[in-house]
This record gives sequence, C-alpha cells and structure tokens, in this order.
Amino acid sequence: MHRDELENHLSQLLDTPRFRDYCPNGLQVEGCDNIHSIISGVTASMDLLEAAIAAKADTILVHHGYFWRGENACLTGIKKRRIALLMTNNINLFAYHLPLDSHPELGNNALLAQKLDLIETGRFGEQDIAVLGKPSQAITLGTLAEKIALKLSREPMMIGDPNKPIQKIAWCTGAAQSYFDEAAQMGIDAFITGEISEQTVHTARESGVAFLSAGHHATERYGVQALGEHIAQKFGVKHQFIDIDNPV
Repeated sequence: MHRDELENHLSQLLDTPRFRDYCPNGLQVEGCDNIHSIISGVTASMDLLEAAIAAKADTILVHHGYFWRGENACLTGIKKRRIALLMTNNINLFAYHLPLDSHPELGNNALLAQKLDLIETGRFGEQDIAVLGKPSQAITLGTLAEKIALKLSREPMMIGDPNKPIQKIAWCTGAAQSYFDEAAQMGIDAFITGEISEQTVHTARESGVAFLSAGHHATERYGVQALGEHIAQKFGVKHQFIDIDNPV
C-alpha cells in the first residue's frame, strides 16, 4: 500500500476536513513510500518510536501526534530528537485527534461506550464530540466506577455518592472536563472523562452531578487500536498496538 493511498482512505473514513482541531490530522512526518508494517499507540513518545523501530515497522499511527496549536514551532530539544529519529529511520507518522474521538464505530467515545455497556442517545459540545447516553441496565455510581476499574484496568477518581442511581450519562474521552458544565445542564446523573480539574470537583459537588475521571490515556487506548486493525484487514498489512503505560 502506498503512503498516499492510506492517507486518502483515512481522510475519507474519519472525515478529517470537517474538524477544527488543535493539531494537523493525517501524515505529520513523511517516511517511506510503501507501507508494510504499522505500529499503533496512543502518543508518539520516544518510547513508542523506539518500540516501532525495534519491531521494524515503517509506519506509526497515533492519536496524539505533534505540532499542537500554541506550542513552540522550533525543532529543538525533545521535538527535534523525536522527529530526527523518525526521519533517520524513514518512518511515516500518522496522527488523528478529534476525528478519532468522534468516529461512530472506530472512535474513542464509541469504543468506551462498548467497554462500559453504555447506549448513545445524542451528541453535544463543540463539533458534537461529547456523547449523551444511558447505561444498558440499572446501575449505581459505585458499580459504574467498579466497571471502569475492571474494563480499563485503572481505578477512576469518583466525585459523588456511590449509591446514586445512574440513568442519564454523558462521556467524552481524554481531557474533556471542560464539557462538564454543559453536560450538567442537560440533567445527567454522571459524567465520564479522562481528567479532572480542581474547580470541577467543586462544581460536581455543588451541582449534584457525579464525575468520574477514568484516565486520559486509559480512555483513549481503543480508537487507535481499532483503526490499526481496520487498516490491516482492508489493506493486508501487519499491525501491532503497543501500549506505553501512562498514569494520567
């Protein structure tokens, strides 16, 4: 498969042109022309790059890539070392951020719902990234937190009464605590995301809406894995997901 064929396919599949994002989506660092072996991971850290090189991959696929809005554009320090390693080894780097959160089948939010047995009923927030829904069966906040710990292998931070029944819920993977106020106004019982801010604790307590912080990395492991498997099946290339642990 040629590199351009993959980029064109993913652009259409994930509808990348419609998103106003904080980083470029698609091919971020150009490597070899023809793709045979893909390593996927959440973030294009040095550990992931070195693991891909050890696996003799020619392409890396991530959710968190480079060139974020507002960051220093100079190729110095950590950024220089990462990009130099990619270019020295002629490895392609593809990154998909909001498009991968949003996709209805391969997206982080959709796959988190599958993991936690949640049923989507609508979308909200900027570009309809965040999700409204309900549990597939009667559940309390404490039981939901236990399910998160079991399914994501990460103990969530829970703000709220563990005995509270959860009937209407909202979620958005990653660092989506900024959607909490909007979600709370929709009459939800609980909100799930990856991170929590200091002020969000007080808002949750005072609003009576429970908050579950399940881990930025932990909630966003699944979209990039699913996308890598989709590519492998469609184009007949090798794919391996490598999970570089991150406690956040």
